[in-house]
Amino acid sequence: MTTNGWIQIILTVCIGLALSYPLGLYMARIYEGRLGFMKKLFGPVERLIYWLCGVDPQKEMNWKQYSIAVLLFNFFGCILLYTIQRLQGWLPFNPQALPAISEDCSFNSAVSFVCNADWQGYGGESTMSYFTQFFGVTTQMFLSAATGMAILVALIKGMCRKQTTQIGNFWADITQTVLYILLPFSVVLTLAFMWQGTPQTFQAYQNVALMQPTSYDDPQKDDKGNPVMEPVKDEKGNLVMEQVKNDKGEAVLDENKQPKLQPKMQQKTKTVEVKEQSIALGPVASQEAIKQLATNGGGFFNTNSAHPYENPTPFTGFLQLIAILLIPPGLCFTFGKMINDMRQGWAVFAVMTIMFVVPLYFSYRYEAGGNPVLAPLGVNQGAVEEREKAQTGGNMEGKEVRCGIANSALWSIESTTVANGSCNSSYDSFTPMGGFIPLLLIHSGEVIYGGSGCGLYGMLVVVILTVFIGGLMVGRTPEYCGKKIEAFEMKMAAFCILIPPILTLAGTALATVCDAGKAGVGNPGAHGMSELLYAYSSAAFNNGSAFGGLNANNVFFNFTLGLCILLGRYGCALPALAIAGSLARKKIVPVSAGTLKTHKPLFGIFLISVVVIVAALNFIPALALGPIVEHLMLPK
Repeated sequence: MTTNGWIQIILTVCIGLALSYPLGLYMARIYEGRLGFMKKLFGPVERLIYWLCGVDPQKEMNWKQYSIAVLLFNFFGCILLYTIQRLQGWLPFNPQALPAISEDCSFNSAVSFVCNADWQGYGGESTMSYFTQFFGVTTQMFLSAATGMAILVALIKGMCRKQTTQIGNFWADITQTVLYILLPFSVVLTLAFMWQGTPQTFQAYQNVALMQPTSYDDPQKDDKGNPVMEPVKDEKGNLVMEQVKNDKGEAVLDENKQPKLQPKMQQKTKTVEVKEQSIALGPVASQEAIKQLATNGGGFFNTNSAHPYENPTPFTGFLQLIAILLIPPGLCFTFGKMINDMRQGWAVFAVMTIMFVVPLYFSYRYEAGGNPVLAPLGVNQGAVEEREKAQTGGNMEGKEVRCGIANSALWSIESTTVANGSCNSSYDSFTPMGGFIPLLLIHSGEVIYGGSGCGLYGMLVVVILTVFIGGLMVGRTPEYCGKKIEAFEMKMAAFCILIPPILTLAGTALATVCDAGKAGVGNPGAHGMSELLYAYSSAAFNNGSAFGGLNANNVFFNFTLGLCILLGRYGCALPALAIAGSLARKKIVPVSAGTLKTHKPLFGIFLISVVVIVAALNFIPALALGPIVEHLMLPK
């Protein structure tokens, strides 16, 4: 670890979290209807949308109506994005003439982007046209994030209101989220990225001449895909002979009892000289902005934010890390403002921040410590500051030199705590414990900041569970924000907490026993287990980040991962809405001497303990078969 690295990390995190506070207050104003000057800018557009859709924004819904609206809106979003992918070859803005995307990949991508997971089993620049990326994927990045934020707002309204069945209007909530929050900030970020060199164009890919031409040997195959073989010759042009062996590996003898010889064969190759390179372009900046701001994470290019067009300069990397940390922490203050008790918002924010900072320290420590396998070989992996102390350290495998270890470690923690899913390095190349920490953060339930809206409503569900446990311990009916927590709320909370782990473990188990699942694993043993566990964890918890090393773009993985994304998203969202409806019907109980103080440090420690214990009980056995045993196998 270096001083420079810590300065980068501390500066980025502090600025991001500091900016989240005013943004949270601004979002509270939007959801409370205090639009101010923004009403003059976007009010006519908002009214036009309501008129075109035939929506009365003043007509509120109960939780069942709200849930149906969410499901219908997302269902038609899935159908639309799936159709765009299947018709891609006939749609405009496809200068590379990319063909239609396969049925299974289209299903997985449609589900992924509509559910805000943004899992990608494909390479964007070689698979999707500009139309698909811009009008299909980027549109859903706005709408999926807005859906999660609308569900959170409904839950907050359920906590605020008393003796009513109404928790808001989904169509009004999602429209205001897009118009007044996501769209303005995305435009500003897009312009900043364009200023720094991120492309924003519909021009075809550009072929440019290489400064130094290169060549490679291209293996030849026949029309049926079989290798074309030819005899091997030595430097003088003579055939190279080898012994003929039978199926058992034994030498075959001729009539003179001598080893039988035959010409040695090899696959025929053709030398290909490369004089130019195709440079992929596209409307990148606009997708990059909403990708980070709304915790989407889906990259325009295959290498995501490690690509020099998605992340061309240190300043764009800084802006992206800041953008990731804006909305999810800011929603804590939105929550506190809307329930008229900022202490509750600060308490949740503090718990999340503690659970963010501690893993960040250890992630940087393990990656800066280097690869123990290389240390005995005398390979110095350290930076200048470390070399002066005669230490080896610094695992740079799978990391961009321009990003470095500190930024890579920070990005991995941000993307897994904020459910962003983007990356600027390969987690597959992290040290075992460096890969264990992001995986454990996903297993926390994506409640450490979490995705846009879904992170906080997930945390509030855990808060309800913690309050209930606390009530049992002191023999008092549990309360939160003046509402009694009873059997129905606990049943719904149980669904939220148990469904993602069940999906994760069931999907991983299925992949480890099926030939189709094992065939996609890039590494055997414990590391292969980590690859599978990470993929299904990322899908079920709607994170979207990828560990790497797993060939997931096939029918088996596209279907099973897509199913985990669907059930994981709505298996938590619908119970959260049910809790909102139940709380809205209840009276507000006055605070008394026996009320559990949920804004105090003691409750914060209790809440952290519940999150850690739930994650440990669900996943430590599986983690022990992957990154933990892999770490124990390293040389000491």
